[in-house]
Amino acid sequence: MTVDSSAASKPRRGAASRAGSAGAKRTTRTTAKKSADTELVQLLTPEGKRVKNAEYDGFVAGLTPDELCGLYRDMVLTRRFDAEATALQRQGELGLWASLLGQEAAQIGSGRATREDDYVFPTYREHGVAWCRGVDPTNLLGMFRGVNNGGWDPNGNNFHLYTIVIGSQALHATGYAMGITKDGADSAVIAYFGDGASSQGDVSEAFNFAAVYNAPVVFFCQNNQWAISEPTEKQTRVPLYQRAQGFGFPGVRVDGNDVLACLAVTRWALERARNGEGPTLIEAFTYRMGAHTTSDDPSRYRHDDERLAWEAKDPILRLRRFLESANHADEGFFAELEAESEALGKRVREVVRAMPDPDTFAIFENVYADGHALVDEERAQFAAYQASFADAEGGN
Repeated sequence: MTVDSSAASKPRRGAASRAGSAGAKRTTRTTAKKSADTELVQLLTPEGKRVKNAEYDGFVAGLTPDELCGLYRDMVLTRRFDAEATALQRQGELGLWASLLGQEAAQIGSGRATREDDYVFPTYREHGVAWCRGVDPTNLLGMFRGVNNGGWDPNGNNFHLYTIVIGSQALHATGYAMGITKDGADSAVIAYFGDGASSQGDVSEAFNFAAVYNAPVVFFCQNNQWAISEPTEKQTRVPLYQRAQGFGFPGVRVDGNDVLACLAVTRWALERARNGEGPTLIEAFTYRMGAHTTSDDPSRYRHDDERLAWEAKDPILRLRRFLESANHADEGFFAELEAESEALGKRVREVVRAMPDPDTFAIFENVYADGHALVDEERAQFAAYQASFADAEGGN
């Protein structure tokens, strides 16, 4: 991706010169786009057609029809869970929710590439990866309701608690990977983060430590094009995967809406890590179809035509087309999956509505060991504010 610099401080040029320059810029953009398309690893087109790739085909060559249908099932159920959580937030049952809509292939493909003894460090949006690691989806919701700080034992599934601080999990993953190397373990670590986190210092530090110590870690960046309201081209002048070169390890850009490509590339990267070949950066080029979180309004900073263009690349529809064309799945399979999806949605609703209400005063606890006058004052102000609602209801 090229970024045009301002020419305001340069002498004026003639019309012919300006036209020539504009043509050069258009050519540069076209060349950059063709280069990016060439560099993108893709095994399944948006139309559901299988694309041969000599380098990565071997990592998915053994997939059976049942396993391919399993990947489809994973994505469908993850999307349904995500949609249910979004609806529950809108109904006031959750305080916040970060949707993964559109990123199912990146998460399911990479998640299914991990082994049981690998360790995963997520952000706060990896609901599909959590599904692959065997974490009950309802356990993800307590934190977003405000009733716990994480509803699962990280060591039970080798899946760390969600990390809200942007980019810090990359350092946690690198340190853990350095530790398992010292232990002599035959396992790998994968750290998830978004394109926005790639601008954080913690991520650069993690890259450097991982490279210098040859840590068995895969950095999986889900480039969904928008760091909240900031587009990727405002963060970097080169594709994100190329940043790995400056730290001395390989980077790969994969079609993040292609579950087969994500599975193959992540298997390759994890195998490198286990073989002592060090870290890899994977940039899954995908798109965030919904809002950054339920507190965000994407219509304020991006156009609908952009979203519509990415809807044509939908990861679930893509795999369904492939399954149907290859006769790997029939209408009975899809109908059964629809019923399973409905049952999952019902269970999620029931579990969330049975959860206790959050303790609204817990925010004031454990700030200072011996208490603090300012915190006491703020607690009293908040108590008065809460009481005003009761007074208003009583007056009515």
